[in-house]
Amino acid sequence: MKTNPAVAVISLGCPKALVDSEKIMTRLIADGYKITSTPKKADLIIVNTCGFINDAMNESFEAIATALEQNRPVIVTGCLGTKTELIREKFSTISAITGPHDDDGVMRWVHHFLPIKPISFIEPLPLCGIKLTPSHYAYLKIAEGCDHACTFCIIPQLRGKFVSRPMKAIITEAESLVQNGVKEIMLIAQDTGAYGHDLADHSTLDMLLTELSQLDIWIRLHYVYPYPFVDQLVEKMADRSILPYLDVPLQHVNPRILKLMKRPAYQENLLTRIARWRSICPDITLRSTFIVGFPGETDEEFEELLHFLEIAEIDRAGCFPYSAVEGAAANQLPDPIPESIKRERVEILTAFQAQISAEKLQRKVGQTMTVLVDAVNSSKIIARSMGDAPEVDGQVIIKKPAQSEIQPGDLITVKIDKSDTQDLYGHINEPL
Repeated sequence: MKTNPAVAVISLGCPKALVDSEKIMTRLIADGYKITSTPKKADLIIVNTCGFINDAMNESFEAIATALEQNRPVIVTGCLGTKTELIREKFSTISAITGPHDDDGVMRWVHHFLPIKPISFIEPLPLCGIKLTPSHYAYLKIAEGCDHACTFCIIPQLRGKFVSRPMKAIITEAESLVQNGVKEIMLIAQDTGAYGHDLADHSTLDMLLTELSQLDIWIRLHYVYPYPFVDQLVEKMADRSILPYLDVPLQHVNPRILKLMKRPAYQENLLTRIARWRSICPDITLRSTFIVGFPGETDEEFEELLHFLEIAEIDRAGCFPYSAVEGAAANQLPDPIPESIKRERVEILTAFQAQISAEKLQRKVGQTMTVLVDAVNSSKIIARSMGDAPEVDGQVIIKKPAQSEIQPGDLITVKIDKSDTQDLYGHINEPL
């Protein structure tokens, strides 16, 4: 008896791309295809690519080349899929190419290259679809695209204008996630704070969070620009409607560099705003990302960024060298920074921030906190605090008690015994 054809989905890039891959996989299974994690066992391979920066493009090219070695039809989708001519030039045997968040296009090509007979019955899928994350947490995309014109970025060219999902659809998906055991939902978009501005019903992020807070799970915000209304969101963090965690991609703090970047900036001093956020919610965790080596960035402007980190005491910070992405307006700016200086500034900022993060974590020693369990092995429990997002932040590492029945997805209380530059270490008090 012939089995249903198998498809391998290789997902690269950010959590937003991961959500796109989950949607494709859900539709594949709904149509009767099998999913395999092993390209060698696949009848067709889908590569969901990233094309945001040059390193990501190179990773995508490597994944495509590896997929083609299997001598199976290969469909390229995702952000790099907007560069059709470049892909065809490098890989003449590619079967098909679609752009980002185009699951309809992907499925048309899948059916073309791998026809399948209509099936009379399949196991019902959860409304939230297939997830590539562990079963106890999930990313929930609330919007697509971006309306900003940041000069270092080509996301609007890749993913189009900002389009919010209807609030009802988001709530329905969130409810389905909870019904399927999810304990933490991470809201993502290119600009999460802009949610609703394009909707006719005048929905807002604040309104959405009010609804989601009724689910009684962890709600974490990612990619929030420092809009004036962020103060309202911090109030929700203070009363635990959502997690006290704010991911604000500042990119830089020098006014001249911000102007060259065309980043949204406000006259109000950012340090004053951060102080206000901490006065509203003292245990808030602040995460940000910064670009160093932007064209024309002087030593003094880089030092200004370090000084800001010291004064602001940002809890977590990612640092990236400026990448001259093809099509980005900033590539036309004068005074490009040599690669050696970019690398040096990344190393300096990363080490500087590590000291700040270590000091912030040291202050948590002796505290008792609620953590969400991610993994359990024979000797340790790996968990995260409210201030730790998966993959990008730290962990809480706990000695496993004898005869413990703790499982991933459990919420437990832990007393913190020590810390390092990234993680906390503690012991269990009692399950919640």
